[in-house]
This record gives sequence, C-alpha cells and structure tokens, in this order.
Amino acid sequence: MNNPYLSDFYVDMQRWSFNLQIYFLNSRFNQILKIRDGNEVVIQDRTIYEDANIFAPNLHEMGLMEKRDFDNYQSLFQLMTTQVKAPDLVIYLKASIPTLVDHIQLRGRDYEGSISLDYLKRLNAKYETWISQYTEGKLLIVDVDKYDFIKSQEDYGEIISMIDRELFGLF
Repeated sequence: MNNPYLSDFYVDMQRWSFNLQIYFLNSRFNQILKIRDGNEVVIQDRTIYEDANIFAPNLHEMGLMEKRDFDNYQSLFQLMTTQVKAPDLVIYLKASIPTLVDHIQLRGRDYEGSISLDYLKRLNAKYETWISQYTEGKLLIVDVDKYDFIKSQEDYGEIISMIDRELFGLF
C-alpha cells in the first residue's frame, strides 16, 4: 500500500498530521471490513486502535494537530469502532529505543530518516500506556530486545509457539 501522505508528513508534520491520520483511519477501517467479509486468517501490521490511541493523540499533544481536527478524528474513530470487533489477538512487539532505532535503520526508508528521537520516545511511551490498559481482547507481548525473529529461526519458532498458545491454548 502506497501512502500518499507519509513522506510529506515527515517533512512537515504539522501541515500533514490530520491528513495522514485520516488516511490511516480510512485504510484500517477498510481493512477491517474486508477481513470481516472474508474467511481467511489475516495478520495486520497495525490496528485501527493504535492510530486513535497512540499516533493521533501524540500528534495533538505535541501541537502538531489542532484540537478541532483531533476532535473530528476522535469522533469519526468512535463511530467506526461501533461497527467492528476487536482483533482475535494483538501482538505487541515491545522494544527499547535503541532496538527501535536499529530496526528503522535496517528498513532504510528515506522518509523515516528524519524521525526525531523525542518523537520515537513519545510513541514508545504511548504504546506502553495503551498496552498496559488494553482490554479489547487477547494480548501477547513479545520483547524484541530478547527475541530476534528476523535473524534467528529459533526465536521465530518460539514466537510462533507463543502465538499458537494464545490463540489455541497449545503448549
């Protein structure tokens, strides 16, 4: 999926924050509708809940999204979530700031090169708060400072086992 706002957002966050968040909200809602109407197992990289509980509030608190835009966004999110159910399982990839920076550098996306450390710290703190209060459904926390599922087949297998246990009660 090619996001038409993402690179502009990283250049001028204040100008593009609302547009970006509305794009994500619309995109995630459409994904949920397709998942609901299908009969396949689907893994999403991000949920509609993260955008509304982490990214949009962070932008608003940083003064990068005006109150009227944030209120409009939240109202739309509340309406949309009355039409959907929570995921069967949320997998939270918990990471320290150094690990997050390493992963961003590994991805090598040009537009992510301008992410400030302060912005990353704020997002990480918001994730921690959101996850600590998450009650919508099953939750699995994977500490990616300890598990390197990209480089280690053993770690990858352990994470798959953790997911199976959460979803199916397997040991």
